[in-house]
Amino acid sequence: MPSQRARTKLIASIILINVVVDQVTKLIAQATLTSRTVHFLGDLVRLRLSQNTGAFLSLGASLSPALRFWIFTVISTALVVWVTVYALRTDDLPDDGIVAMAFVAGGGFSNLIDRVVRNGHVVDFLNFGIGNLRTGILNVADMAIFFGALYVMWVSVRTGRASPDTGGSS
Repeated sequence: MPSQRARTKLIASIILINVVVDQVTKLIAQATLTSRTVHFLGDLVRLRLSQNTGAFLSLGASLSPALRFWIFTVISTALVVWVTVYALRTDDLPDDGIVAMAFVAGGGFSNLIDRVVRNGHVVDFLNFGIGNLRTGILNVADMAIFFGALYVMWVSVRTGRASPDTGGSS
């Protein structure tokens, strides 16, 4: 278990790296994908610019702007702050759990930056799949959140922690 100072540096570094990589890739996508779709690896990867007012897979995009603000900006901010504080302060969290939660927080913070700077929109540009079996259009922050959350669940199962609020047993 790292010291509190080392843990704080680790979490801050992971969050910062996630934000920088996500924001830079979004800037590149906005500069190069204005009206075209780029295909890679035999169409396994598609790059296509999209402005998403909803959450993952545009869920909630049809809600009113005020409701989207409260859900996707205010509540998301509270959740990202909670994840960060939890990762910083939970003494029995294993090192890989700290890293996984930092990835969730980093992706969350980066998408929050988009929502604030881009009037409630998030820049998406990645699409994966084979034929008609495809993901929605997403971004690097979404991948950090998704894989970080999967890893948090795996760590939880591996260490016997039922959920963050129960304390579980190690």
